[in-house]
Amino acid sequence: MSAMSYLSVIERFHEYKNALHELTASILTGIAEPALLENEQKLRDTFHSIAEHYPFMALLYTLDAKGVQSSSNIASLNPGKEDKKGQGKNRSERPYFLLAKNSDSVVVTEPYFSNNGSMLCISAAVRTHTSDGDSGYIVIDIDLTKAIEFLMGDLSRRRFMPAFKSVYVLIVSGLFAVTGVLLYAAGTEMISLWHIGSNKEDLHMKPFGVIIFLTLALAIFDLGKTILEEEVLMHKDIFRHSSTRRTITRFIAAILIAVSIEALLLMFKAALGVNGDILSAVAMMLTAVGLLVGLGIYVYLGAQAEAILKGGNK
Repeated sequence: MSAMSYLSVIERFHEYKNALHELTASILTGIAEPALLENEQKLRDTFHSIAEHYPFMALLYTLDAKGVQSSSNIASLNPGKEDKKGQGKNRSERPYFLLAKNSDSVVVTEPYFSNNGSMLCISAAVRTHTSDGDSGYIVIDIDLTKAIEFLMGDLSRRRFMPAFKSVYVLIVSGLFAVTGVLLYAAGTEMISLWHIGSNKEDLHMKPFGVIIFLTLALAIFDLGKTILEEEVLMHKDIFRHSSTRRTITRFIAAILIAVSIEALLLMFKAALGVNGDILSAVAMMLTAVGLLVGLGIYVYLGAQAEAILKGGNK
């Protein structure tokens, strides 16, 4: 699923369940008329009309009184490309038919995976009658992901997601390239260790140079990996505080690792008497501790705030 993960869709469904049911029922109520049971061209025109205003519309079709599909699967905005395979199929065991045959109003199902594509959807059905008095059912399938995005006003932003991800990929590629340069520099320094003569100062300093290069490479690689996972590979729900909090936590954690290692190196240098200032090392370590404490407070307060917001929305 490219836009939202299934887990996120289910969570959002429970938050917007009433609104989704009312929206779906209102759409079906607005289009339900006996002519749709008798004229497939009318059914097709109706679908094209509502799909222009509601882009989450997935399918529109009709059933006879016994639950057998009496029309094609009207799903395409391009006339002549409707799916004829659905016509004649027995839908009498489907949840929407079981609900609709015992109701005189619009019924809406719980989410399920559609047989017409790997999408999570909900269906709405209503019973109506032809001009001859025969009963039938009009059914619409709703793409649940797109419907939630529609309710959240997120459709416009989603159109730009491929461009956003492309930029993030370019940035991450640059970070990984810098990591490669640093690893090369660290390798060069390690090789040069074997060619050091009797100069003890060089022997003391070279290992620190290797560690500094490796530490920077680790920090930059971890930053690039975090950006790649959070912004490109994983689903990120910007409407949830936990999503932003997770990104900030991972970013600060990468900085903490780098600062802590650098502080440790300064302490080692000071202990060896090689251009080291123990006070600077202690100050850097205290900075790392302060950053860690601040991060802990941020995570705790963020979690508390989200819990309060969720409680207020119930």
